[in-house]
Parts: sequence; structure tokens; C-alpha cells
Amino acid sequence: MKFAHLADCHIGGWRDERLKDLNLTAFVTSIDKCIEKKVDFILISGDLFNTSIPGIDKLKECVKCLRKLRRQQIAVYIIAGSHDFSPSGKTMLDVLEEAGLVKNVVSGEVVEDKLKLKFTIDAKTGAKITGMLGKKGMLEKSYYENLEVSNLEQEEGFKIFMFHTAITELKTKEMENMDSAPISLLPKGFDYYAGGHVHIVNKFHFDDYNHVVYPGPTFPNNFGELEKLKKGGFYLYEDGLISYEPISVCNVFCIKKDCTEKSPEEIEAELRREVLEKTFDNTIVLIRLKGTLKTGRPSDVNLNEIIKLLYDKSALFVMKNTNALESKEFEEVKVQESSVEKVEAKLIKEHLGQNKDLGLDVEKEEDLTKELIQALSEEKQEGEKVYEFESRVKKNARSVIAKEIFQN
Repeated sequence: MKFAHLADCHIGGWRDERLKDLNLTAFVTSIDKCIEKKVDFILISGDLFNTSIPGIDKLKECVKCLRKLRRQQIAVYIIAGSHDFSPSGKTMLDVLEEAGLVKNVVSGEVVEDKLKLKFTIDAKTGAKITGMLGKKGMLEKSYYENLEVSNLEQEEGFKIFMFHTAITELKTKEMENMDSAPISLLPKGFDYYAGGHVHIVNKFHFDDYNHVVYPGPTFPNNFGELEKLKKGGFYLYEDGLISYEPISVCNVFCIKKDCTEKSPEEIEAELRREVLEKTFDNTIVLIRLKGTLKTGRPSDVNLNEIIKLLYDKSALFVMKNTNALESKEFEEVKVQESSVEKVEAKLIKEHLGQNKDLGLDVEKEEDLTKELIQALSEEKQEGEKVYEFESRVKKNARSVIAKEIFQN
């Protein structure tokens, strides 16, 4: 048995079109490599798209890849992630499944207040696949807490569980504030646990949980990931052996400068010397400056000239990060670096319990707030009129509120 495990493709991610195209190219290259490796099937553990309703141009290219896989008789099994999940429950994944291009393995029913998942059986290998969707703010945790695991654990054969959740025992220091679930919430005894959501590249083993695997993104999704990972990839499973398949669609060159006790002019001169010594064909260049300047202020460092020089030397794209660059001339203001999700979670916790009218306990109020934020963060679809977009967002928000109040 041979299968590929992808996750966090985030097709349509990045604001700049050049980076969007690189992201898509990485996905296309991953699919071509899967065909070249003659895999039996492919797992995509959430966030195929960066939003529940992706742009038409990127969607079209994705469909081409999926059709190519179908012609090769390579099945694609998928779950919704925190980005391609929609509060309404409807996503582009439903359209792809209806077209016969993918199979969403999150399938089951509620029996006596317990969620009972069903297996999808791969016709070619007999592998039995099931899984759980991912939602923003770890809102899927309640599904796990109400999951009936006995039927899953007692099932015979080669079993795969797909999930889009951070596992508490596997979090790194950088992820300490990320919402997570303990490994014990997952059903035991599966042969492979196909993870997503956490953009790390690693595989783990626990008692009762064999091959817990995170493949990371198919292409880095932000400055920090480009700096750390430099490329994307996926995992390949073949008869018990697991190997990582890197996908490199460009080079990444990092320039890091400690600017402590240096003037803006000295920093510019150092950067200029380093840039002039190299060529940057097909290369993303990352500039990170930190430290406390001897004189002047961060804005006095003329990075525009350096960036222009990099583009003159054929750089593909240039990004800068000066968040940790400080000045002696002004009062220091520290802002904790964090993701949007972390900031939202912190603000929610600080204000819980202030609204007594809904009659919800603190935990339910937190879940409701996260659901509302997700509903209100829906993006406008291509071709959708403003009034249609506003009406859809309001309808989703009312649905979230009504569901929570009705359940209580």
C-alpha cells in the first residue's frame, strides 16, 4: 500500500499574486509527484483552500489537478480544515465531492447524543478511512468529546484517522498559546493518523497511537514559515515506511541583521555589501532586522533602496520584518507578536461573563463568540453583490446565535 499525505495547501492564500502563484505551483507539483510515485490514493488533511469559497482562477487550476488524478484512478480523501470550513456548513469541498473529484471522509450520525463516525473504504487497497473536520478556535473539540470511539477502535483492517487539530502533547514552545486537544481524544489503535492545521513537519509515536503525522504546508504561508521551512512538501507512506517528499518551487534567502549600536547608515552599508555579492534568480529574499539602534529611528533605515537593488538583481520577491528593530530616541513600546487567532482568543477570555442576557455559562459564551467571529469573517464571493454578501453574513450570524440559544 502506498499513499500520500498532504495538508494545509491554502490555495488562494497570500495577498501578492506572485506568492499566490507559487503557492498554487507547489500544489500542482505535489500532485504531479504523487502521480510519478504511483500512489494508490491521496489524503488531504484540511485547508485545501485558504477560504471556504476560493477565487475562480485558483479553483480552476485545482480542479485540473484533481481531474488528472481521477484519470490516473488515484482517489483523493479529504476533510475540511479551519480555513475551508464555513459556518453554514457549505464549502467548495461539497462541490468537488459532488463532481466525483474528492471524497469527504467525515461521515456519520448522532446516536443517543454521541457522534458515530463511519469508515470510507478505499476500493483499491481496502484501507478504512475516517476523520474529523477542523474549525477555528478549536471549536471541533466538542465533537471529539462526544465521539463514540468503540466502533472505530474495534474495526479490523488497516485504518486511517484524518484530523485538523493541534495535539497538546506535540506543541512546540512557539505554539504554547495555540488551542489544542490531548491525544487521548483521538480513537486508539489506528495504523496512521493524518494530521493537519499545525504547520510543522514531523511524525510521532505514542502508546496506542502509531504514526501520528504532520506534513506541514505544501508551501509556507507567512514570513516566519518561509524563514524556518523555506519549502513545503508532503509525506509518503509505503508498506509501513514513511518518508518526506520536499517540494521546492523557488529559493529562499534570509538576511538577518543584529542592528544593536549601529546607525541606519551602517546598516544600509552592510546590507548593500551583502546584496552586491550575490545573485537572486528565482529567489524570495527575507530581510529581518532586530536590536536597538545607536542613533536615529527604524524608519531612517532606507530599505527601499536595498529592495530595489534586490529586484535589479532578479529577486523574485522581497519581504522585510523590522518589528524587533528599536530606537533609543523614543519610549519603547512592546507589542507581543502573535497570530490573529491568539489575539482574538485573549480578548474573548478577558471579556467573558459580562453579558448576562444570553444566560450562557462561560464555556458556552466562549464557543458562541468564536462561532460568531468565524461567521462574520466570511469573505465576499466573486460575482456576489454587496447586498447579497451582507445578507448571507447576517443569516449565518443569526443561525449561529439561534443554534446556541436553542441548545441551551
